[in-house]
Parts: sequence; C-alpha cells; structure tokens
Amino acid sequence: MLAPMEADVVVVGAGLAGLVATAELADRGKRVVLVDQEGEQSLGGQAFWSFGGLFLVDSPEQRRLGIKDSLELATQDWMGSAQFDREEDFWPRRWAEAYLHFAAGEKRWWLRQQGHRLFPVVGWAERGDGRADGHGNSVPRFHITWGTGPGIVEPFERRVRAAVARGLVTLAFRHRVDELVLTAGAVTGVRGHLLAHDGVARGRASSREEVGDFEIGAQAVLVTSGGIGGDHDLVRRAWPERLGAPPARMVAGVPAHVDGRMLGITRAAGGRVINPDRMWHYTEGLRNWDPVWDNHGIRILPGPSSLWLDARGRRLPAPYFPGFDTLGTLRHIVGTGHDYSWFVLTQRIIEKEFALSGSEQNPDLTGKDVRQVLGRARGGAPAPVEAFKRHGEDFVVADTLDELVRGMNELTGEGLLDAESMRRTIVARDNELDNDFSKDAQVTAMRGARNYLGDKLIRVASPHRLLDPKAGPLIAVRLHILTRKTLGGLETDLGGRVLRAGGDPLPGVYAAGEVSGFGGGGMHGYNSLEGTFLGGCLFSGRTAGRSVAAAL
Repeated sequence: MLAPMEADVVVVGAGLAGLVATAELADRGKRVVLVDQEGEQSLGGQAFWSFGGLFLVDSPEQRRLGIKDSLELATQDWMGSAQFDREEDFWPRRWAEAYLHFAAGEKRWWLRQQGHRLFPVVGWAERGDGRADGHGNSVPRFHITWGTGPGIVEPFERRVRAAVARGLVTLAFRHRVDELVLTAGAVTGVRGHLLAHDGVARGRASSREEVGDFEIGAQAVLVTSGGIGGDHDLVRRAWPERLGAPPARMVAGVPAHVDGRMLGITRAAGGRVINPDRMWHYTEGLRNWDPVWDNHGIRILPGPSSLWLDARGRRLPAPYFPGFDTLGTLRHIVGTGHDYSWFVLTQRIIEKEFALSGSEQNPDLTGKDVRQVLGRARGGAPAPVEAFKRHGEDFVVADTLDELVRGMNELTGEGLLDAESMRRTIVARDNELDNDFSKDAQVTAMRGARNYLGDKLIRVASPHRLLDPKAGPLIAVRLHILTRKTLGGLETDLGGRVLRAGGDPLPGVYAAGEVSGFGGGGMHGYNSLEGTFLGGCLFSGRTAGRSVAAAL
C-alpha cells in the first residue's frame, strides 16, 4: 500500500464538475487531491465529448436574434418540464430555482471572464409537448460553445493545472475509490485500488488490473463521479415503468467508465440516493461507423422536418416530432414493441437540418475554424453527416420510395414495412404543403420554426414535398435508443452537502455534477430543457467547491 496521503479535500472524479470544484477550492488556498480511475488522457470526462451547449436566459445572443426571454418564462418552462411531484423533490426544486437565477444572471459573465466564447446563433432544442405550461423551451436557449466540449473544459483545466504548479493540487489518475473512510460517523477520506497504467486513447475502455492500494485522508470528500449511462444493466434496473419495458438493445452515448460506482459507495457510507428512476435517453441514436468506445452511439440533433415513423412505418403522433419531446417520444417508441424507429427525409433536409452531437463530429466548431463554420450556410451537408450517410450502417439512400423501402427492410431483416402504406402516409403529409397553413401539426411547426431567424438561416429547410425528385434522393435513417444521463442521484442541500435518509448532512461528504442529479438529487425533475447538463456541472461544481472551502 502507498503511504497515506493527506489533503484538505479529496475530489473524486476529474470530469467537468470535478475540475470546476477543484479550481474553486484551489483559488481559496485549499490543498486538493483530485482522483480518477481513468488516466490523464480522460481529463474532462464526458464534457470533452459534448457539443458544448449551454442553457442561458435573456442573453445578448438571444436579444440580437430578436428572442424575448425572461427568468419568468424560463421558470415556467423548467417547472412545466420538471413536473416535481414527490416529497423528496424539496432540494431538487430549490436547486432548480437557484440554477435558473444563475443562468439568467452571472453564468455568461463568469464564463466569459475565463475566456469562454459562444457561437452567435442560438439553437432551439427540446421544443416541447405543445402546451404553454408543459414540457419544453418556449424560445431558443441552446447556446453553443465556441470550441464545443473542449472549449468548456479548457478554462477549468487551465486553472487546475496552474494550481498543480503552485503545489495546491495533486492529480491522482488511475486511482479507483472503493470506499469512503468513516471515523466516528464522519467521512475522513477515501480508500481504493491503484489500477495499472493504460495508455488507451481517450474514451476507450481501460484496464481494471489492480496493482496496489491507496488511502487519502481529508477534512472533506467531494464526489463528482458522474452517472450510470455506461452500464446498461444498471440503466435497465433503474428503468421506470412509466417509460415501458427497457429496450433489449441500446447504443452507448457515454464511455464505459461512466459506471455509477460512487453512487453505491456513497450510499454504503450513509448517503441517500433519490429519484434513481429519472433518466434522460435519446431516441435519435446512430451506431458510430468509426467508434471511439464499444457500442458507441452518436445522436442526431434534428431539425423539425423529417418524417418520423415507427418500426412498422406508422407515423408518430403529435407532438412526437424531431427535436420536440424526448421522453414522450421514447415512451411511445418503446410502446410499439420495437427498440428502433425511422426518419424519412430528403437530401435537401439532411443538408440543412442534420447536426451530430459531439465535439469530434463538429470539427469546425471544435477547431474554432471560422471559414469552415461559414461553410454551413452554403449548400451540402456537413462533412461528418455525409460520412455517416456514406459509411453508417443505419442509412438507406434511394431515388424512389420503392427502392427506399426495400433497402429499409433489408437493413433490419424483418420485412415490416410496406411501400404502399408508406406512400399513403407520405403523400398525405405532402398534400398539406400547397398552402401556407395546414391542419398537420408538424407542417405547422416547421413553418413556425422558420419565423425564428436562426432556424431559417441554418436549421430548418424550406418546406417541400418529400417525394419531390428535385429535393432527392430519399433517405431513411434507422434510429436507436441512446443512453445518456442520470437525472436522479445523491441528495444534496444548497451547499452540496450529501444528506442522509433522515435529512441531516453526512459529515464530511459533498457531491456535484451528474452523481447528484446535477444538484439536490435531481434538479431537472423528469425532463431536461437541454444545455443544462454541462451547466448543471458548472453550477453544482462551483457551488460545492465554494461551500467546502467556506466550511473548512
């Protein structure tokens, strides 16, 4: 066993929340050991792979685009989406209220002071279930980081490495925490195993060979270890009845090390986990043709025009349109008895409306290449999208509907689709495009979206008939369920202190990020408004880091 180390604080998990908390602690002169079971190449965790979207309220970027937003409207949207309905939602609700004030207040300024910058066009994510007081964003609020995920991580990695140089922070990679040390009812450190060095590329599964033990004593332990999305068995065990039966097959939106281990370890020490059945998984997942991790899935960030069909070719009902109601759509798809669905679209739609989530799928934004970004406004689909269309196993491209349906049936091997039935569905939709008004809710939503300048410029194709040869070729995309986020977690008060079952703090333990449901044990409630996962890590990491420093 290594000689025991001592620190003021041990931070468990070197993702975004852990980096933010460590930076805040070091700025206040605290000695921190930042431990992670992965190697240094994985610093930044899931945030590195993200698109970098941030939820902001009444920002200058919104105002420049004519968007009228307010804290009042954002609160209406958040509470309509969260649908808090449990006794244990006391702290999640308070965290949600605090986060909304942060997003409408100093969040943008705080990040900008550290060099963070935003793409000028604000995206309209998670457009909702069609009710003013229900789920969804009433206005565009999805602000894309210039530099995507790495651009989010960089300011905090820089601050942490500067603290390492000052002797305040020790980075302890390949240190897997297996136990919180309890002394007289208080947590006084961590114990675990050293894992063998493994130089695998970022994101790939690393060795779990144990080569030694370690123990670190501290006045406080701050858990920032993420959720359960990388362990599909855990996801299925937590899967709620309200979403139907868990899918037999899913693709992984996060690496394998997102394993939820620290939830069980902290619970064993006395911490309380609440809302474990609340989760956020996407319905527009693709199998990555060039995977980074096993079963690697990429999410399509869709515009509103693609026709969404279930596995048998039946159109999904309103409001289950692309980009509107993630969990409502998930529940509907699972209820069909199949774990996949289809987009049917045209080349014209894919060129304007398809984006792929992830830093590696957006090299122009990630690389801060202005010339490449300007190319998005010209003709043609982005290069990563075209690469998926050419190489991805989930794409079928054809000049006629008969050929398209034949290819779709060949892809699944199930023969569930009938060309004439699909033709009737598509023609009925196409017939609604002859006027500027329509009884078709999706067509109305498409036209409404183009009233927003940002959507008209780069996000929503001009409405057209899917069977118009000039808009072709036709494209079908098989969509998988893609695991992503844990919305429940360790219950924490507004200082980030982990609570016990009776509501009292577990002495010496704090939590932030996804392991705490991004604050309180689930500040999103049942639904996300998007751009709120990175933001939740930023806010809860900052809050917990400052709280720990003040308490020591």
